[in-house]
Amino acid sequence: MNDKIIERIQTVIDHYGLTISSFADKIGVQRSSISHLLKGRNKPSLDFVMKVVQTYPEVNLYWLLNGKGNFPHSEQIEDSPTPIFPLAPQEKNIPKVGEKSNLGKVEASRIVIFYTDGTFESFEVKNS
Repeated sequence: MNDKIIERIQTVIDHYGLTISSFADKIGVQRSSISHLLKGRNKPSLDFVMKVVQTYPEVNLYWLLNGKGNFPHSEQIEDSPTPIFPLAPQEKNIPKVGEKSNLGKVEASRIVIFYTDGTFESFEVKNS
């Protein structure tokens, strides 16, 4: 992360008309950590960034991290990229786990659990 992220954090604080203390309280971090961050003593952690994005949905994660995109974030259908993968699997030709297909029985190879704090765990399935 570069030093420009500090400027974007300050932009968020200013946009909402918050003090450093009220911003810290709202996102659930110590007031001193915001002060150290804004003075350049510390860099923001991923946990910090995720708290900002979760507390303020108008803050676009990509904008906060890279400066690309918009703040405040607005959903614009025309500007939305077409997803590479479909959002939901098509029902035809995709067998469910454990069902027979024309290729044989389908088995899971990996299970990924996504948590609301932005973290995840991945488990490899041992097929016997």
